[in-house]
Amino acid sequence: MSALVLTGNGSRIENVAAVAREGRKVEITPEVIERLGKARAVLDRVAASGQKIYGLNTGLGANLGTSVTSDASAFQRQLLEGRSGAVGEPLPTEAVRATMFARAAMLSNGGSGISPEILVTLVAALNAGVLPVMPSLGSIGAGDLVLMSALGRFLIGDGEATFQGQRLPAAEALALAGLKPVRLEPKDGLSLINASAVSAGQGALAVADAIASLAQQEQAGALTMEGIGANRTILDPRLQTARPGAGQAEAASRLRALLADDREIAPTTLQDPLSIRCIASIHGALISAIETARQAVEVELDGAADNPLVLTDDGMVISTGNFHTPALALAFETLGLAIAQTAAASAARFIQLTGSGRNGLPKYLSPVGGASAGFVPLQKTVTAILAAIRHKANPVMLDFLPVSEGVEDHATQTALAVSKTGEMITLWRRLIAFELMAAAQAVDLREGLRPAPGTARVHAAVRALVEPLQQDRPLGTDAEALYAALSSGKWQA
Repeated sequence: MSALVLTGNGSRIENVAAVAREGRKVEITPEVIERLGKARAVLDRVAASGQKIYGLNTGLGANLGTSVTSDASAFQRQLLEGRSGAVGEPLPTEAVRATMFARAAMLSNGGSGISPEILVTLVAALNAGVLPVMPSLGSIGAGDLVLMSALGRFLIGDGEATFQGQRLPAAEALALAGLKPVRLEPKDGLSLINASAVSAGQGALAVADAIASLAQQEQAGALTMEGIGANRTILDPRLQTARPGAGQAEAASRLRALLADDREIAPTTLQDPLSIRCIASIHGALISAIETARQAVEVELDGAADNPLVLTDDGMVISTGNFHTPALALAFETLGLAIAQTAAASAARFIQLTGSGRNGLPKYLSPVGGASAGFVPLQKTVTAILAAIRHKANPVMLDFLPVSEGVEDHATQTALAVSKTGEMITLWRRLIAFELMAAAQAVDLREGLRPAPGTARVHAAVRALVEPLQQDRPLGTDAEALYAALSSGKWQA
């Protein structure tokens, strides 16, 4: 696998996922090193002129009015130590790798004024697989600096790190990887932490997962349409043109491709329940929300989010609010709601499939009838999962308090908005597994049905993991097997 080259622009969520999950190596171009060197020279020149520069010769937050005249390296170390207030379970390995890559991508554009050797060490640590232990609780969305302090301290040899499956003191882990701690020059400590790299990195992974899960949801929805004998005219391109809702035409096109058949399929009904009849609109809204979240993440990956910001061409250093991420938070709140809406429709289709019998299907999808419970007990599990999704869909971006003596009187809770969206995707995949299982049973029970080639592949993928229900058995185990396949990246349909 070729290395991913940092250039300072053009970073994509797929890049983050490849580095975080597949171990793809990262390279820095000579042009990036030159860019960072020029920005560093501007920063040093402006500082030497006596200009007040936030976080370089001033305190932070409410200490803005305090001048810093002591040793610059010692102050930057103090800055990292004083903001190491994160707590909670450590971030997973893939989230730490995503964070490291995200910050490296942001630093590559040169706006921070960071010393080039620090970016080099950050990328070398990522490539070597030596990673900081980063607690997960501490960001309010005004940058992720409290969470990012663990990364900053790691690079100077403080705190803890993981390497080759061991949790070690950071300095020891770096040494085992053949790396040395960095020395912080003026503003370097602040440059490492003053950005939303945790939010952007985890956000990229969440968007990648949402894209994959939507494809799986489309397969489940199409298989339900086969099993329930749905009226497919709802996917007619002319209907999507008549009211071109966001993403609707694309959603309908994808479903048509899954259901494409050279035979004329007569519908069993004039109109189906809304979870089926409106599936293109529901999925289309999610397609639109995913694209908005992608764009918001990629703005962060390529953006100069530092405060203060070095404008190399103008020879200036000025304060900014670029670290603030209201658009990113709003994109993930919207994505979460779109996922919840899609999940609710999946749950509704499951209940339609497994109820008292619709469109000629047997009661509870049980082939034996009588006192057989069939699939109906799973309606409770589906409802419980949907309730958990709905709970996490509640917005959080307005939940903040003024801190730092009122200097930070607005926040976005971006990290929380991103993390809860990721948790919703995990739960949503469980609902997809339930719908796939019920839809496959419906296809098996519909006499004389020959699925379209696309849905036949989906049906075969389900049956490779779960046998048809002949008599009552523990179906939760089957649902777990399907969920494991959907979430592992090994699902093939």
